[in-house]
Amino acid sequence: MAEGTIKRLTDKGFGFIDVGSKKDLFFHSSNLDGVRYEELREGQRVTFDEGHGPKGPRAENVKLA
Repeated sequence: MAEGTIKRLTDKGFGFIDVGSKKDLFFHSSNLDGVRYEELREGQRVTFDEGHGPKGPRAENVKLA
């Protein structure tokens, strides 16, 4: 599993994870595992699997670290 930090959350149920590279990784609330979207805060550490969605790379199975 990869690790990163939640960089930005939106009110539309998705956000972005800072993985230390130029591009942040997209995640959707449907890809959370063991945590609700409402419980997430910017700056929290998370673990995730790298996947591929219809619009490109995305984080899947996102869990709090």
